[in-house]
Amino acid sequence: MRIYFLPLVLIVVACLASDVYIYLAVLKRCPRKLWSRLQLLGSVAMYLLLIVALCLPRRDGSEEALLGVMWMLFTFLSVYMAKFLFVIIDVLASVPLLFRHHRLRWLTRTGGVLSVVVFALMWWGALINRFRTQVREVEVTVQGLPEQFDGYRLVQFSDFHVGTYGSDTAYVSKVVNRLNDLNGDVLLFTGDIVNRRTDELLPFIRPLSRLKAAHGVYSILGNHDYGDYSDWESDAHKHRNMILMDSLQKSMGWRLLRNEHVILRQGTDSIALIGVENVGDPPFTVYGSLNDSYPSLGDSVTKVLLTHNPAHWTSDIADNDSINIALSLSGHTHAMQIELFGLSPAVWRYPTWGGLYADTDSRHKLYVNIGIGTVGLPMRVGATPEITVITLRPAK
Repeated sequence: MRIYFLPLVLIVVACLASDVYIYLAVLKRCPRKLWSRLQLLGSVAMYLLLIVALCLPRRDGSEEALLGVMWMLFTFLSVYMAKFLFVIIDVLASVPLLFRHHRLRWLTRTGGVLSVVVFALMWWGALINRFRTQVREVEVTVQGLPEQFDGYRLVQFSDFHVGTYGSDTAYVSKVVNRLNDLNGDVLLFTGDIVNRRTDELLPFIRPLSRLKAAHGVYSILGNHDYGDYSDWESDAHKHRNMILMDSLQKSMGWRLLRNEHVILRQGTDSIALIGVENVGDPPFTVYGSLNDSYPSLGDSVTKVLLTHNPAHWTSDIADNDSINIALSLSGHTHAMQIELFGLSPAVWRYPTWGGLYADTDSRHKLYVNIGIGTVGLPMRVGATPEITVITLRPAK
């Protein structure tokens, strides 16, 4: 959980400016001093909360400390997003004062109402929506799909970030039940099972071990699964963290694919399932090698690729005639945990932020699952936790 100095300073300055504006506005418009004092005391409380959050360890502290930081920062942000919106609208309402007209009080009231709505929406996303799981059904046509794989059902889930739940396994257990109830042919996890360290997974071994599918459970690693977001005493400690990751996933009955592939068989037909380690855009470390994962990427075998970051598909696979990978499955984006009316700010970073995509001739397709868990801020405003059922069909 990185916090950069310059953006932090700019955010604090903006928060201070909004507080000064609101304090002066309340002082001028409300005859009782109680309201201005409440504004002042509330602001002081928020800055104290921010200071505590910034002083707590984030990379080398306990998971409980990290969760505390997340919730404190979220509380601060929810308050100031509401304040920013009010200030912007109230400034617009005050423009007529420059021309010796009255302030638009109805617009100020509208700003107050919208600010409350934003605050409530963020807390709805934190307390309710991030525990509502949505199953999306998608059909994907594949050129040259073997006949006996017509109707084959891939169930994808991604970005669990189980450390965000502490040791509470209730929601994870519900997701496991939902996944099992779908009766998919194969279960596919596309990375980021933890936030910082493998030991976050320990309380969840039992529920995750209950996942079952006819052709098994397969997984890959995401950028959060390598221990890069934690400080280690030595490289040896970090290496042991990765050994534990391999061991725990094996104990859960999952097959972790690390730059390798397996053959899935249905009757006398087969397809290749490739799992590549993390490949993506900066600043994320590249661990994966597609060439190491499969010996001849251009052959005629139908292939499904698990790759955590959709930027890998965009940069290396889409419109690449030398690679014959019919379908790639990714996660990573979370839709930035905000999606309203089908729109997400994630599009500013990832054009392929969620859903089904295809390149120019539809030879290569990508599905991006927006994940189940949360990281950074414990909320999902829209961007409901997703399980995807992908049914393969032959292209006609």
